Parts: sequence; structure tokens; C-alpha cells
Amino acid sequence: MRMIGLAGRPGCGKSAVARELASRPGVETIDLDPLAWQTYHPGTATHKQLVRRFGREILSRDGWIDRAKLARVSLVDVAAQTDLASIVHPAVIDHLDHMRCDVQARGVEILLVEGALLASSEYVDRTLFDAIIWMEASDATRRRRLQRDGRETHGDRMEHVHRDGATDVVDAEGTVREVAERVWHVIQS
Repeated sequence: MRMIGLAGRPGCGKSAVARELASRPGVETIDLDPLAWQTYHPGTATHKQLVRRFGREILSRDGWIDRAKLARVSLVDVAAQTDLASIVHPAVIDHLDHMRCDVQARGVEILLVEGALLASSEYVDRTLFDAIIWMEASDATRRRRLQRDGRETHGDRMEHVHRDGATDVVDAEGTVREVAERVWHVIQS
């Protein structure tokens, strides 16, 4: 099985391309955002580390991490963002590595892993991936897509995301089908 990362800034089309390609035989996709949320359920080491670093004010009444509260306190400065990444990213990649065996046992040939920070986080073990594809779209295209999806506030988020760890760059302008074909070409080459 080959594991391919899809990275890029919000609105570049990672999710849409992953869904399009997952309709092909032997291809599955995993979105790292929900996987990250799983890693910090109450009782996990990640939950404890987040509370220790950011305080109990990130918790909901029932003891779960409130993602909006966590975002407010962790995205205020570079040090807090780095601390968040150093806690969550290794846990996510470890969880992904454990999932890989189950995915492979199902006969999946290509696992597309969607994660904005795959190419830029120093806490991502890139040796697990056969390739990390950076999807590059103009700011205007990204903002238009985000607005269409009701996520216009995400346009300025993650400006620090960069393609340093990407092995390939794909032009993400155009229709989902066009971009998916470009990504598929890179995967097949």
C-alpha cells in the first residue's frame, strides 16, 4: 500500500480532490482533522497534555476539549501554536501509523491522507509517506472556494502553512476533476 499526503492551505481543494479520487477502486482517504480530535478525547495522554499546557478553560462542562476554546488560546502566538503542534501532531501521526495496518488488510492500494500541515509541521514523521503532494491555488481561488462552502473565515488561517516537506507540487486551479487528474498523474508517476 502507498500512503500519499495531500497538503495545502485552506480552500486549495484537498477534501474535494480526496473525495473524487476515493471513488476509484483501491483508493481510500483519511482526513487528519477528525483523527486529531479523536486523539484528545478525555483520558488520553494528549487530552492531559493539552489541559496541562493551556489550562482547564479549554474544557467544556463535561470535560471534553472545546475546539473553539482551544483555538482561541492556542492560536494567539507562535509559541502557543508550536506547543499545540508538538502535542497533537505526533499523536495524530502515531494513530495514523497504527491505522495503516487495518487499512492495508482491507486491500487498499492507495491511502490519501488529507492534512493541511503535513508539509510544514516539524512534528510530522514524513518517512511514513510515499509522497506528500502540495496543492497550490491562488488566494483569490481559495477565498472563492471557502466563501462558497461557508468557510470564508478560514481564508486567513494557517498563513504559516508552507510546502517545505512536500515532494510534489500540483496546480490546484480549475475544476475538482481537473485537479484530481493532476494529483492522480503525480501519484501514478
